[in-house]
Amino acid sequence: MPKMKSNRGAAKRFRVTASGKVKRHSNFHSHILTKKSTKRKRNLRKESIVSAADTPRVKRMILK
Repeated sequence: MPKMKSNRGAAKRFRVTASGKVKRHSNFHSHILTKKSTKRKRNLRKESIVSAADTPRVKRMILK
């Protein structure tokens, strides 16, 4: 049986914390930033945790 391959696109987008949760970057922060408020852009810089429903699927994609 060959080795399992991770989804490379997902592996670059998600990180697993020490406690096993999956961190992700916020969306809506790459372009069209002029109409967004400074507070909104500042909050979009922060990483957030992937929801519990999506965590098993993301972990399977990144194989961790």
